[in-house]
Amino acid sequence: MFIKWSKDSLSRLFLHESERIFAFLCGHAAELSIPLEVIPKTVRFNSRSDRIYYPTPFKVTETLAALKGIEGALAAAIADLRFGTECEGRQVTIDLERATLFGFQALIAKVNGCSRSDPGIKKYLKDTDLHAAQSNLYRRLAANMYRTKNENEFFHLHGSLNPSKTLNMIGLASHRSDRIEYDEIIRLIQAHVEQWTAAELEQVNLESKQAGVTVYTYKQFCDTPHGKTSIQEPWWKVCRLQGDTPPTPFAPSTTRRPLAGVKVLELCCVIAGPVIGRILAEYGADVLKITCSSTVPDVPFFQVDGNMGKHVVDIDLKCARGRKKFEELLRDADVIIDGYRPGVLERLGYGPVTLSTIATRRGKGIVYVDENCFGHEGPWSGRPGWQQIVDCLTGFARAFGAFLRQSEPIVSPWPIADYGAGCMGAIAALTGLYNRARYGGSYHCKASLMQFNLLLFAVGQYPTDIQKELRDNLPLAFRNLRYCDGVDRSSKVALDYMQENFPWLFQTPACTSPEDNLMETWYSHHYGAEVEVVGPVARIDAVEVGFVRATRPNGADENASWDFSDSEEDFRCM
Repeated sequence: MFIKWSKDSLSRLFLHESERIFAFLCGHAAELSIPLEVIPKTVRFNSRSDRIYYPTPFKVTETLAALKGIEGALAAAIADLRFGTECEGRQVTIDLERATLFGFQALIAKVNGCSRSDPGIKKYLKDTDLHAAQSNLYRRLAANMYRTKNENEFFHLHGSLNPSKTLNMIGLASHRSDRIEYDEIIRLIQAHVEQWTAAELEQVNLESKQAGVTVYTYKQFCDTPHGKTSIQEPWWKVCRLQGDTPPTPFAPSTTRRPLAGVKVLELCCVIAGPVIGRILAEYGADVLKITCSSTVPDVPFFQVDGNMGKHVVDIDLKCARGRKKFEELLRDADVIIDGYRPGVLERLGYGPVTLSTIATRRGKGIVYVDENCFGHEGPWSGRPGWQQIVDCLTGFARAFGAFLRQSEPIVSPWPIADYGAGCMGAIAALTGLYNRARYGGSYHCKASLMQFNLLLFAVGQYPTDIQKELRDNLPLAFRNLRYCDGVDRSSKVALDYMQENFPWLFQTPACTSPEDNLMETWYSHHYGAEVEVVGPVARIDAVEVGFVRATRPNGADENASWDFSDSEEDFRCM
């Protein structure tokens, strides 16, 4: 392994830790299924600042940058397979500022200058909040942390994209038009939750098949049966499926995009799963997102960032016509991304074993990417979950609360577990494609939000003096965050802090080279406006990395096919 160090990086903790964590991951190459020939790729980390961006005890930027280094090295190895190794020592460059923005990029996208919190954003968005899980504050706060009956015990409710069951299970009506004020709603739900112990809530939550969880410390989690299994597992997995298929070489391409011509079917919602597809689109894959926007809910604003570079079509997999169309697309698909609740695609007849059998019959392997919350082993692996849930599960929320000198747990204001899991899923997908090209076969790739948080614990927290310095620089609003402050409120506080202290992360100056900007502006004809999103993190010598089309809302494309010959209606502005 060879790492080029940027000037003065030895004296700068920020860069040094990115390099150390990258080396740490490479040291686990065998269990992470990273092809050994990929490890020598030259990876260079850059930063325009020696300041730590995320005010947390965890090394978030450094860990995301290291993962992006692995991702870029795999993309470079695929480029070598496709285009030859005439670019000797093909270098991968990871910019720590880009890696920082990657960890919460959905929160800072804009449409016609409107951000997520601007009232004017609603007129641009397609209303896929079918059950008012986002738009109705009473129902929204069914996804929040509350105290239980026992002292210093907390439970995080989560109503997912339809909170009716969660509210009903604690004795509340599914709708309350008379409750519209934040603190009033918190008090109401709190009064019901504190009638239960966490153990009782776990039981009723399990019976209702909801996504809530008890708030643990890291040690408490490790002592659970699920924790004991999970901490022994690799942070992501790539396993060869049964069935023999010959090596599948990459098709000739007129571009220098590593995944040009690779066909990806994405069946996901919200953040982590779509991030996997978005990354593959950055490297040139044709990503076709399948949803059914009239019956399957999704968060409207997160589609602005999550659907960059993709085509998005509506197909109902529960009707004969929809299944026929989907199976037509499957004939040529190279990658399937499954980000739905565990077991949903399996029950529909499209699990990894079935698709591997189809791949064997057609004589070309398939890469099945399986992303979830609780991991793929252990007694809780079948449970649904979200970023807030995994923060409470693994001890992140307890550690973050302690960092802020609070006696209460506090979930992350940024969806970093979503983005970490998305990057891990993309790494696994790239590994599967690389192995399929070299050795043949089909592959089952597994990534989870839980394992990203466990990686954060594995690489270690900042020393006490650095944590104190980070905390002392925080404004009062940040240090006063409480357990009951949901992610909508806390993310605004966190973004305000980062925008004030690190303005260069968010500016989009007119540069001679657009690649120097951290943000990209595109005209999306589907939104009828300019959209601003975070650009790709990894840059690779003699390789094209970037989007070829702008974003669009779910179901925007009428033609469910692999014809990706776009018109010129979308274009990059800067």
